[in-house]
Amino acid sequence: MSEKPCILIVDDEPIIWQTLEALLPADAYELHHARDGAEGLAKAIALQPDAILLDIMLPRVDGFAVCRQLREHPILAEVPILMITSLDDRPTRLAGLEAGADDFLTKPFDTLELLARLKTITRLNRYRHIIEQRDRLARMNEELRAAYQQTIEGWSQALDLRDHETTGHTRRVTEMTIRLARLAGVQEESIEHIRRGAILHDIGKMGIPDSILHKAGPLTEEEWKIMRKHPVYAYEWLSSIDFLRPALDIPYCHHEHWDGSGYPRGLKGEQIPLAARIFTIVDVWDALRSDRPYRRALPEQEALAYIEDQKGLLFDPQLTGIFLKNVRRIV
Repeated sequence: MSEKPCILIVDDEPIIWQTLEALLPADAYELHHARDGAEGLAKAIALQPDAILLDIMLPRVDGFAVCRQLREHPILAEVPILMITSLDDRPTRLAGLEAGADDFLTKPFDTLELLARLKTITRLNRYRHIIEQRDRLARMNEELRAAYQQTIEGWSQALDLRDHETTGHTRRVTEMTIRLARLAGVQEESIEHIRRGAILHDIGKMGIPDSILHKAGPLTEEEWKIMRKHPVYAYEWLSSIDFLRPALDIPYCHHEHWDGSGYPRGLKGEQIPLAARIFTIVDVWDALRSDRPYRRALPEQEALAYIEDQKGLLFDPQLTGIFLKNVRRIV
């Protein structure tokens, strides 16, 4: 959008162009002119002006018909149209309004009136453009967010397909993590980052070889070293994506323990991000309550006892208390 309002003058009389060019300062307006309706419509489409000054008495097709054509065009439907007329009678004005005109300028022009009307109408039109652009950007942003969300969920589904043992795990822990986060007083603007982090919590396992990820028996020490790299892989893959950087706390830190015995960095206590501390409790709970090839799911009371026993060791004591007190609302 040009800094100066763009005005299109559609009039077949050169004296009108010259008069308007003399009245409208060149440093304030960008002026274009057309000699008839066909040229005016073509230039209006090309320029998308801030306002159109349209003479009623045009050759071949009068200004009323041109006004209707402008209003029927999707690009020009909202452009302000000021009809130029030497007639100041009620039927002419009614016909102009019915054709879609916004206002009228009567010949001979009053300089102050012309400037005042153009200033008002172009300012309102530019404001409308700003609102439309803002709404368009908001829609684009929402579409982009939806595309990102679909991509994230696609990654998670790909991991679930690869690791059959955890099918459904991601959906369950994501829902429970959000419930616990809200009970813990996490602000709503942070919930969406927590949701994405929970969905992507094990995305780093995409870098772990199948021979380790699907091994039926215990892992060797060397295999454990490789397995413990999956949070680092998640960080390396996702940290360059601005959209996902606020969601990295869970994929990177959900294996850290309150007492500092976790990995990959051995963080301790409140060094561990809050989102990861919340998620860790839920993640362990779901693992305990799910069947695995090497064991059956634990009964609820045994799982609760384990969570209680690990308070202050694996888990944040305060968050553990909130979980245990509200377990029926969370799970």
